[in-house]
Amino acid sequence: MTYTNVKHMAQHYDFEGAEKILSSGGLVLLPTDTLWSIACLPSQTASLNRLIQLKRQNYADNFELMVNSISMLKHYVDHLHPRLETLLAYHLRPLTMIFDNPSNLATLALSASGQIHIRIVQDPFCAGLLEQLNEPLISTYAHTRDAAPPINFGAISSEIIQGVDYVVKYRQNDKNMDELPVMVKLLEDQEELEFVRE
Repeated sequence: MTYTNVKHMAQHYDFEGAEKILSSGGLVLLPTDTLWSIACLPSQTASLNRLIQLKRQNYADNFELMVNSISMLKHYVDHLHPRLETLLAYHLRPLTMIFDNPSNLATLALSASGQIHIRIVQDPFCAGLLEQLNEPLISTYAHTRDAAPPINFGAISSEIIQGVDYVVKYRQNDKNMDELPVMVKLLEDQEELEFVRE
């Protein structure tokens, strides 16, 4: 689905509103391939700090970089192993990859161990938003550290809703969001893929 089609599909949900808030350094609550998430631009240090505080965390643990293509992914990873690239080409479910020591990302966007989770989005709204922004988003599930991830919009706490600058209306009526993504890490020393979550 092209950006134009996505924009038409979501025009009454104010697609442009999400883009404007993100570009100005704000936090946006939006649906993704999996669960509702809070997102900001990785280049906005103040936004990353707000996101960490809203999640009640000390670091960007469980944060994820959402990209819309392998080429965008490669801007943040020095070397994408052929096994991972093949897996991305054929995997049908949402797939999150764990990378050590990524490039072109602020330390604040990384976990305490210096890792980043990266996912190529499949949701057309997210993909269209990333295409328009021409950069990825840092995202995290829309719940505080002590709460369960929300299975739908109605399960998101008022604390989270009040803590963001824009709430996307698209898919708010969905009863249940999709399942958590498969999570994989390449064991470089063995050149084997480890499935952290299936």
